[in-house]
Amino acid sequence: MAEIEETVATPYMGFNLGSTKMRQNYKDDVVRFIFESPLLRLMKDEQYVDAYHGGDFTAVDERVDAKSIWIFRYYEEASKDLGGGKRKTIPEFALQLRKFILRVRSQVCGDDAAELARFKVYLVAHSMGGLVCRCYLQNTCRNVPDSTLELPGDPLVDKVFTYATPHNGIDLVGFNAPDLGSLDRVHVRNFNRTYMRKYLDISSDDVPLTSLDGAFPTERFFCFVGTNYRDYEAFHRLSKRATGPMSDGLVMMENASVYQAPRAFAHRSHSGHYGIVNSEEGYQNLRRFLFGQVRVDARLAADEITLPAAVQREKDKGKKIRARYNIEVAAKVRNAGCFLNERKVSQESAIRRPYEDMVKKQLPVYLFTGYLHRAGKSDDPQDTALAFAIQIGVEVPLFEVDNRFWFDDHFEGERLLLETVTFHLRHRAGRTTVRYGLASESGVGQANRMATINGPDAQGRMRIEIPLGFKKGAANPPRPGFRGRLLLTARPWN
Repeated sequence: MAEIEETVATPYMGFNLGSTKMRQNYKDDVVRFIFESPLLRLMKDEQYVDAYHGGDFTAVDERVDAKSIWIFRYYEEASKDLGGGKRKTIPEFALQLRKFILRVRSQVCGDDAAELARFKVYLVAHSMGGLVCRCYLQNTCRNVPDSTLELPGDPLVDKVFTYATPHNGIDLVGFNAPDLGSLDRVHVRNFNRTYMRKYLDISSDDVPLTSLDGAFPTERFFCFVGTNYRDYEAFHRLSKRATGPMSDGLVMMENASVYQAPRAFAHRSHSGHYGIVNSEEGYQNLRRFLFGQVRVDARLAADEITLPAAVQREKDKGKKIRARYNIEVAAKVRNAGCFLNERKVSQESAIRRPYEDMVKKQLPVYLFTGYLHRAGKSDDPQDTALAFAIQIGVEVPLFEVDNRFWFDDHFEGERLLLETVTFHLRHRAGRTTVRYGLASESGVGQANRMATINGPDAQGRMRIEIPLGFKKGAANPPRPGFRGRLLLTARPWN
């Protein structure tokens, strides 16, 4: 209840807090970095206005600019100060969201039939707000028979961006949040997977809980995931013990994304001064997802992974080899000043894939999805490139030979692969070109090779493969070593 009161006491429900703290400099001192908040940055960068006037929302009979920001203050009714102090269910919140969106449409469009026909909103949500959005899309807009709210009907939503939403529920000390029924006065069951399947109206037991279940285009639903559990201030000690690594302090990383939806990761906590909403990383992903021109999906394919010599000898004897490879990936765009995606071993957020998938099945590993925005590129008028760089690392894992740990003849944690690939993408005279460079050959930031582009296909997708690691057919490949490809798919966005 204290958090509810604190949230409703702010005009923008936390989206205006901003931050002045960035993680350590080379001296390990916390340095000042002014991030104004996603709200103010949208006003400055994309010329948005808020919908408040005279101490409240603009009057219902007044028109409002289409580029306006509205705050769905759904927690107010649960507040003892501003509401009745009674908790509502997620479906009740979702129904209120429908009323709210219709109000926005009325004030933006008035009686203009053409404006009404093309009206859509972007939904931007933090934590449980993302579950309200999903309930609205997957349940309310498909099932609620209310003619005054034009339901069931078009959700009037173009894109959804969620920060740190527990799309697969919340787990504490290894157990899913319980459903306590009538005893649950604080609605912990909102994060219980069995209860979530009901209010998200998942069509069958075969459909994952994290699926949008055909209610909304998956590619237009972006999930931003936090990986820093140490700086979550709301519960602090509890979060370290109850969730621990591979979480943002409240939501486990594996629970924070929608099935097959685009996503990216940042070393940010669930909330607080180092929180995910009030971060440059979050804003850069939000702005590019909403307004960018190019979508880029990155995957890593392993064509050959050599084992340490001693482990290979044991494998040749027929012994069973097991291991999980840690894969690090970080992505930056030029001039952004932060990582758009970051997963590292040192931050306990690296991607982990088993030996069988990497070596035997050779299944490509999804890394992240990012968006390029011309408004965010270099100010140099002579440089027309949209430039970005991807850092990739693959660690030597801890091997098990016939179910026993194996330490002979190699150093666990050393790198099979460590590379930075820089890309320059240009579009001129109806033709797209991509240059790239490997830091191991030409230094960081150089893009001196022309990439071969396959496509575009019928959907406008272009595919690029960048070879990484040792050369194919090498007479004496390193042991352990990595040979593979960085797979990029680029397509027009917006």
